[in-house]
Amino acid sequence: MKTIAPRFRHLVLLFLAVTGALLAGAAPASAHAALTGSDPQQGAVVATAPKQVSLTFSEDVAMSSGAVRVLDPAGKRVDDGTVGHPGGTTYSVGLHSGLPDGTFTVAYQVVSADSHPVSGAFTFSIGAPSKTSAVITDQNAGGGVVGALYGITRYLSYAGFVLLVGGAAFVLGCWPRGAGVKPVQRVVVGGWLALTAATLAMLLMRGSYTGSGKVGDIFDMSLLGQVLQTKTGAALSSRLLLLAAAALFIAVLFGAYVKRAEDGDKKEVKDLTFGLAIGGAVVAAGLAATWAMAEHASTGLQAGIAMPVDILHLLAVAAWLGGLTSLLVALYRAPSIEGSAVRRFSRVAFWSVVTLAATGLYQAWRQVGLSWSGLTETRYGQLLLIKVGLVAVLVGIAWTSRKWTGRLAERSAPEAEAASVVEQRTSKKKPVTVGGGAQDKGGDDPKRAAQLARQRAAVATAREKRIRDADPHRFGLRRSVLAEAGVAVVLLGVTTMLTATEPARTEEEAKSATSAAQTQSGPLTLKLPFDTGGKDGKGTVQLDLDPGRTGNNEMHLYVVRPNGKAFDVPEVKIAFTLEAKKIGPLPVVPDHIATGHWAASGVQIPGAGDWKIAVTVRTSDIDQVTVTKNTKIG
Repeated sequence: MKTIAPRFRHLVLLFLAVTGALLAGAAPASAHAALTGSDPQQGAVVATAPKQVSLTFSEDVAMSSGAVRVLDPAGKRVDDGTVGHPGGTTYSVGLHSGLPDGTFTVAYQVVSADSHPVSGAFTFSIGAPSKTSAVITDQNAGGGVVGALYGITRYLSYAGFVLLVGGAAFVLGCWPRGAGVKPVQRVVVGGWLALTAATLAMLLMRGSYTGSGKVGDIFDMSLLGQVLQTKTGAALSSRLLLLAAAALFIAVLFGAYVKRAEDGDKKEVKDLTFGLAIGGAVVAAGLAATWAMAEHASTGLQAGIAMPVDILHLLAVAAWLGGLTSLLVALYRAPSIEGSAVRRFSRVAFWSVVTLAATGLYQAWRQVGLSWSGLTETRYGQLLLIKVGLVAVLVGIAWTSRKWTGRLAERSAPEAEAASVVEQRTSKKKPVTVGGGAQDKGGDDPKRAAQLARQRAAVATAREKRIRDADPHRFGLRRSVLAEAGVAVVLLGVTTMLTATEPARTEEEAKSATSAAQTQSGPLTLKLPFDTGGKDGKGTVQLDLDPGRTGNNEMHLYVVRPNGKAFDVPEVKIAFTLEAKKIGPLPVVPDHIATGHWAASGVQIPGAGDWKIAVTVRTSDIDQVTVTKNTKIG
């Protein structure tokens, strides 16, 4: 009976894997913070010095003292150093009084809710633009040598998690006999060591990574104390505690479990397997949660759903790639591996990919949305497309591996018996000896005995390798799994880059906000038709606001009939309201200049936002109407 899955199942596997990779990021999702607005706005020219500078981000951010700095044209700091939080995602810093005219530089350095450092700078001018000597020299958050080292440790942490969890799952769920195989033990222990070392390194580097970016600050204990009070610091500390529990799990798995199996106590082995499975699942889920609760999934849309989805996503990755690594090591280093174990892992890999696809569909909506431009025009989307190609290649190779799996499992009993006979005949061959001939057993010389023991071990190892290499099915599976592992290494690297890249949805929203602000920061012209219902009560009011920014503006109103001719009305007045900040209505009564023309100077727009402009026109003693229109003024 064939054990290879039907062709349709392979097609389903390929479709789900590619779809999941296309729509999901690597580890979970939401967004880095992006600056979406400021007051004064970038490049704005204000008539009088503001009392504060406000910055609005796409999500909540963490700010320390000095996170926002304002420098005058001479490069001198003119803010009071105290960051306020008026509400929402807007933060502000007060300015000193008596500021001179010229161009001011605003520099900010914050940590987004998904734990990534965000920094930038912009300028505004008081009175008129001027030359500036302000230089931002110590803004290297997330970059430089520390940024590169942090990225490497992030990769090692993912790799360690995959090897630890996936290797242990492979042993317990697919190949229990592998618990006593030293090379497989090294995979799991190596994963634990890599994850532990990477976690400690990230904890030490975190303060410098989100702050100055200086190598010397890595061992600053005061920064470490600050990190431990953050969400990321708590997650890394929790991970270390869980790794202590994982060390106990490993000790039992490769100690008591192996001993019970060697003693042949099936009931003890069964009970221990159940306990290890439950305990291991709890520890593995806890480790995955340290990423979910501190990074992308912990912020943004539906965080309560995204975090458990993220945990499933990480566990599925570990089961697939970590199990694949353990299988590769077993094929190369273990004396033998049962076809049933390979078949079991094949099923685990299939359902892991199904889980990845399901969680990926949900993650896609959070970080990419339904925008094609988000895939093709953003760095996140481009990396995601590369990941799609890698997953497609990986699944294609896995398809080949499944064929070799079936052939290995379908070896007939006579073939297996023949292989056993060959092994026995090989083992009965005259051993290689040195010096005194075959009868030389080493005598009473301990050194000689040890030398002969090493020779016999080497011969036995060589014999086992010849037997392994002589099996064409095992050799074919070994090559295809090796190719899978090679692609998986690159895939994990792209995944790590994705977790440190601003998601497409946030990047596009920030671009839209910036574009809209730039478009609406120039002179503003609005046309508002009106009809008071009385005689000669129809017409259009044209409102011109220059420069159309926050601060001082000049306003002109023109009233024309439907035929385009200017005409006078008894009264016209304006009111500005910014409902989002509960500002206004701010009334403006313009002066009559000429027929159909009114003007007002010194019209103050106190803040950027979506303003409602209400124009009231009276055409007689009793005929009056108010028309409104919303527009963004930055």
